[in-house]
Amino acid sequence: MKENYIKIKTPDVFNLELMLDCGQAFRWAKDSDGYMCGVVGDRAYRIKQEGNTLTVNCSEEEFDSVLRGYLDFDRDYATLVKGFSSDANLKAAVGEFNGIRILRQQPWETLCSFIISQNNNIPRIKGIIQRLCEGFGKEIDGGFYTFPSAEKLSACTVEDLSPIRAGFRSKYIIDAARKISGGEVDFKAIDENDISFGREELIKIKGVGKKVAECTLLYGFGKFEAFPEDVWVKRIMAEMYPDGMPECTRGFEGIAQQYLFHWRRNSESFR
Repeated sequence: MKENYIKIKTPDVFNLELMLDCGQAFRWAKDSDGYMCGVVGDRAYRIKQEGNTLTVNCSEEEFDSVLRGYLDFDRDYATLVKGFSSDANLKAAVGEFNGIRILRQQPWETLCSFIISQNNNIPRIKGIIQRLCEGFGKEIDGGFYTFPSAEKLSACTVEDLSPIRAGFRSKYIIDAARKISGGEVDFKAIDENDISFGREELIKIKGVGKKVAECTLLYGFGKFEAFPEDVWVKRIMAEMYPDGMPECTRGFEGIAQQYLFHWRRNSESFR
């Protein structure tokens, strides 16, 4: 059956490919027709940006109920990045990589993905997540798979997860699944409380330290003051901000971090 597509005008400061491939999500890839293809919830999406127009394989109602929030479509990033530009480094970052927005992903998928990301590179992270979904998720249209639920993975052993080749991370995935599905770590409470509560909750999980907790809070709960620090961001802080992030980022440090991270990792300025 032929899919229906809609066209949606993008807001200012919106670059689909940058958003989906800047290290905050691991299940999107471009197809031969130039569409970014991935799964949100239980649905496979094909999305392409041409200028200030998105072409998407869903209805307007579905876009509004699923993708509008996922893509952080309605936030005024133009004002945010204008404010960031009062800092010279951020001005360079948003100038070179304009259009990054923070995705609002499902918390469980985010937590599990960043557990997998520890001491790992992006191609390998994507491979492990793909095998996890193929082995334990549900198949949907076009050979895509849903992300397996915490309940499903809570019943698994390390041996059950051996085909995904996650190494030491498998025991952390299982511990996370059991604590989430059993209610020991409460996603609803994390969502409703301030960030300090979420930080305390998430580190109850084996293998979840500060970086994985901050990634989960930023990308899974939309807590924009979260500030994940990997090797690149630690380098940024040492080189550019030894006294801390500038005042212009207050409350949105996580968005500023994403621009700085992508800039420091990819810009010709640092090669």
